[in-house]
Amino acid sequence: MKNQKDKNLITIPHSRPTLGPEEIKAVSDVISSGYIAEGSVVREFEQRFAAYLGMGHAVATNSGTSALHLALLALEIGPGDEVIIPSYVCSALLNAVNYTGAAPVLGDICPQTYNLDAADVKKRLSDRTKAIIVPHLFGLPADLDPLLKLDVPLIEDCAQAAGALYSRRRAGTFGVASIFSFYATKVMTTGEGGMVVSNSQEFADRINNLKTYDRKDDYSIRFNYKMTDIQAALGRVQLQRLSEMIQRRRWIAEKYTKAFKALDIGVPPTDYGHIYFRYVLNLNTDSQPWLNALAQKGIGCDRPVYLPLHRQIAQKGYPVTEKAWKNSLSIPIYPSLTDGEISRIIDAVSNTAVDL
Repeated sequence: MKNQKDKNLITIPHSRPTLGPEEIKAVSDVISSGYIAEGSVVREFEQRFAAYLGMGHAVATNSGTSALHLALLALEIGPGDEVIIPSYVCSALLNAVNYTGAAPVLGDICPQTYNLDAADVKKRLSDRTKAIIVPHLFGLPADLDPLLKLDVPLIEDCAQAAGALYSRRRAGTFGVASIFSFYATKVMTTGEGGMVVSNSQEFADRINNLKTYDRKDDYSIRFNYKMTDIQAALGRVQLQRLSEMIQRRRWIAEKYTKAFKALDIGVPPTDYGHIYFRYVLNLNTDSQPWLNALAQKGIGCDRPVYLPLHRQIAQKGYPVTEKAWKNSLSIPIYPSLTDGEISRIIDAVSNTAVDL
């Protein structure tokens, strides 16, 4: 009877966007204007985003993957070059490097943070290494200082870290460039979309040239990677709400950490700059039984990385990544969670810890 009741529960999804009437009005106003392609709203969104970071230039794109692809091209990376990326990350990074014809070199991660391990990266450097892409995974800033000391161009992947802080500065302000993703369930959203950020006017000009293929006097391969004013209208409102959304994430994370500290599981680091895009538990055991049990309780959870890149391209090694993939569990954390849903999640995780 208990199992039947659990099956009838309304499932709390692992992720969902946080949208309201302000976003609806902003998008409606753009549609009513009759100008829905890339235009003045995109320009304003770019300016506001650059100002938020305290950076000189921001160029909007149609996805975070596109932003990363263009950043690599603007650095003139191509065949014969190598780009170091972590194995414990989504395949977008692997795709972007492969788009350029460069060779991806996978690195292992730090066991406490799941971010790229600078000591491991150092071992993989060669005279062909032209860039390191460092994600701030799950909203926790990577330790950038040792990576910056390697004297290789650093691209910060802030797809999960808009608003995060490292050394009291916003993530995305340390490398030669940074990229952001505004996918539907990211920290802030434009539905689909991305941004390249840099302090270099020349770099920004290259990105703008590469992302717009038409009305050019000379021909070279360019891309239709533009954002629309509809998306940018959504982004402007989300940017205005970003601080309050991060505050809510941190409040939820604090509730979780307090509730789970007595359990025999690891909780995320409580770094001051962490924005908790994901709340990832280290179960110290295979997460699959937990996924099954929590699904029965109506709690949508997931492995935070679907499959490590080294597995996707049939490489061996990466012991820290392997352990993180096996043992990690991401539970729902987003601003639109209600207090009642948060209590349900805490009870379900706590009970599952006892049951398993």
